Parts: sequence; structure tokens; C-alpha cells
Amino acid sequence: MQKRVLGRSGLEVSALGLGCMTMTGGYSGTPDRKDMITLLRQAVDLGVTLFDTAEIYGPHANEELVGEALAPYADRVVIATKFAQDIDPQTRTPRDRMLGPQDLPAAVDGSLRRLGLDVIDLYYQHRVNPDVPIEEMAGAVRDLIAAGKVKHYGMSEASEETIRRAHAVQPVTAIQSEYNLWWRRPEQGVLSACAELGIGFVPFSPLGKGFLTGTVDTSTTFAANDLRAQIPRFAGEALKHNLALVDAVKAIAADMGVTPGQIALAWLLAQQPWIVPIPGTTKPHRLEENLAATDITLTPAELTRLDGLSAQFEIKGGRYPDFLESQTNL
Repeated sequence: MQKRVLGRSGLEVSALGLGCMTMTGGYSGTPDRKDMITLLRQAVDLGVTLFDTAEIYGPHANEELVGEALAPYADRVVIATKFAQDIDPQTRTPRDRMLGPQDLPAAVDGSLRRLGLDVIDLYYQHRVNPDVPIEEMAGAVRDLIAAGKVKHYGMSEASEETIRRAHAVQPVTAIQSEYNLWWRRPEQGVLSACAELGIGFVPFSPLGKGFLTGTVDTSTTFAANDLRAQIPRFAGEALKHNLALVDAVKAIAADMGVTPGQIALAWLLAQQPWIVPIPGTTKPHRLEENLAATDITLTPAELTRLDGLSAQFEIKGGRYPDFLESQTNL
């Protein structure tokens, strides 16, 4: 497995990481826990060293799963987790309050306990709290680093301005946001800030929540508990319209003898050497397929062709329902 360094931090990870969210739900169904432990360990065997989880996934169940599965490999992997929302520790129910600086010592202790770690490699602020100056949150993470509970500070779904303000207080190692062939908003300032400040970029949903794999079409139905059932660009006429983009990616993939998902990942990997996508999966064959994308080298002509798809095929529908998009800082 190829390695990459997240910005100027010196944090070296595999060129592709593994997003673990759906291993405890989020899309249709809840996978078998034993199967997911096997899959996580298979990923280590295949060379993956970056694993992404969060306190809110489950809530808590995902961190527990990742902690148990990766316990034998703690010295070989980088585990990233996230904080944002207050969660009742007894009922594991999110409360209607975002965490402030005073809450982080308890939050990090909870994540450390669930993950079975002494220190968290990469600790992301999952969402920006609009009621607290980002400088205060960055300062709170700086204190956790000084206390030896966190090694690196990350941010998710943060704007260029917010990133710059936070970085001035505590250097940011990685920014995590959605970035793929049908969501290119990070190109509007965030990626250039990362390049200037020496920050790595970790795209989540690099396959567009499965859309860019070519496995979703107008006959696809999503269960009520599947996040995609609430996403406008996966619904009705918007989905029908958006499939033109996938058809174009499929054509390029066919020309190269690879899969559409591999093309989507290879395109991301070609953008910058400090970009590390974290595709998620619950299927061993998809894990192997995704990792094989690191062996694909796109020519300048192929990159130009892929870059042009966004202008050629305008995407219809939001990437989130309004209530979720309103929680981002973009």
C-alpha cells in the first residue's frame, strides 16, 4: 500500500483510509458485528493504516467496534475520531446541544475508553459550533494535546476562514469534508488554504455515498433508516438527471478496464499528494476493489476529461437535506 503524509504534520498514513461509519448503520441495515471486525482486520492486512470513526456514529457503538477490532494492531494504525454533539452517556441519545471547550476533557476520555487507547491519533471537530469562537475550541484541543490525550487536531466541514482562524491557535493536521466528482465545493478556497498552511485533506464520501460506483439507478430503493432516503440528489427526477454523470464515468472506466468507483478514487488521489480519501464499505470485495484504485495512474488527458464532467453535467438536488446542510460551516 502506498503511503501519504497529511500536510506538514508528519502524520503518515495509507493512501486510502477506511471510513467506518456504516459498519454500525447509517445506510440500509445494520451489518453483523463479527463480520465487521473481520473486515477491519482484513483492511489492516491489506495495508490500510487510517481508520475513521466518530462518537456520534451509533452513537458510541462505532468507536467500540473499531476499538475492539483494531486492538491487536494499535501500534500499526492511525485511528481518527470526532466530537461535536452532546450525547447522553446512559441512553446514548444525542442531546440538542453542541459541545463547548469545557466539555472536551470528558468527551475525549469517553472516546479513549471506547477505543481502548491511551492517546487519539487524530481528533476532529466534527461540526463547527456557531455559538463558540473557533479559537476557543482550537485552544481546548491544544490543551488535550499538551495533556498527551491527542496527537493531532482535525476539523470537518469547516470553511476556509474558520480553518485559518483555528490553525492560528493550534496547527490543524487534517480537514475532512465531502469531496468527489459530484461535490467539488472544497475547490472554492478550502483546498488552497490546505496547500498554503500545510494541512492534509481527507475526503469523506469519495464515492458519493455509493452513487459513483454505478450501482444506484432509478429502480433503487432506500430503507427509511438509510440516510440516502433523505438526500434530494438521490430522489426522483434529480436522480434520473444525475445518472448522466455516472454514465460518463462508466464510459471512462470501461475504456480503462476498471470500475467506475476506482476511477472516482483515482481522480481524487491525483488531485494532490496530501489528499487521502476514506471510502467506506461493509463488503470485503468492495474493500479490495477500492484499494486497487491506488494502482491506477490517470493520464493528463484522462484527468482533463474527468475534470470536465462537472461542467458538462450539472448536478441537481442538495447533497444533504436542509437540516443537515445547515449544520455545516461551508
